[in-house]
Amino acid sequence: MKKFKIYIKRFIILLLVLVAFVYLNNSSLFTKSKDEAPLLLAHRGMSQTFHMEEIASDTCTAERIYEPEHPFLENTIPSMQAAFEAGADIVEFDIHPTKDNQFAVFHDWTLECRTNGEGVTRDHTMAELKQLDIGYGYSADNGQTYPFRGKGVGLMPSLEEVLSYFPKESFLIHIKSDDPEEGVQLAQFLSELPKEHLKQLTVYGGDQPIQSLKEKLPELRVMSMATLKSCMIPYISVGWTGYVPSACHHTQIHIPENYAPWMWGWPNKFINRLEKVGTRVIIVAGNGGWSEGFDTPEDIKRLPPHYSGGVWTNRIDLIAPFLQD
Repeated sequence: MKKFKIYIKRFIILLLVLVAFVYLNNSSLFTKSKDEAPLLLAHRGMSQTFHMEEIASDTCTAERIYEPEHPFLENTIPSMQAAFEAGADIVEFDIHPTKDNQFAVFHDWTLECRTNGEGVTRDHTMAELKQLDIGYGYSADNGQTYPFRGKGVGLMPSLEEVLSYFPKESFLIHIKSDDPEEGVQLAQFLSELPKEHLKQLTVYGGDQPIQSLKEKLPELRVMSMATLKSCMIPYISVGWTGYVPSACHHTQIHIPENYAPWMWGWPNKFINRLEKVGTRVIIVAGNGGWSEGFDTPEDIKRLPPHYSGGVWTNRIDLIAPFLQD
């Protein structure tokens, strides 16, 4: 009986030591926060935002925008320029391959919602897409008025135009399909860029194109659902020790704010660990659905104190002044 009590006592001591180790090794209370403003990622540049009520995958968001507060349309060079000038560190944009083997910078799979064109975006040449009015379908009053109609002719850029216009800026490029051949095509295009330019780019999208892109350009930072799972699942298992799995190296992690507190070391230790292995951490709003962002001063209050990771926003013009003071 005496020996049993000794074993129990030793077990309790070991358990307390383990608990203390896990706490101290993952608590941000004892981690010095960086005296830096958060990294700001502007989704689609400076864009028209819209209400999220009853939104679905096939919802035409151009038909439900809020009353415009600025003249910019998403995924255009003027909107990207405005986003950088407003304080964005990174601008996100979407791409589709064209019929003549270029990449068009445009969000939708089809043209009818935003433009005066018809059909699938990738079934047109870049020259044909240049003829469209990409502001044609935007309305803030259920179709009574169209404030951008006639103002978006010729504004759909190609990927080449964007990267040539902004040779020193950072971008997050979104492949909109799960076609592995798009990864191969994009790898061919990006491989012709200077190495320093390539370092400024991150690409995300479907598992298959991202895998084929990474195989062709292993030095490029990429992200997909598969890369997120291959990093996060092992990290949740062993991250309490401070170990960062190799799948978490040199990538990008988008973490919904509702799940972020469950990451070992969140926020400061987690961010520091990932940064040391070349990985960027971006927090997105809510559960991470429908590209929710930190878009108002009220949203910013939900960020952890002294947060220095990346922040996803749809309103760079509104939040940058608060986070970059």
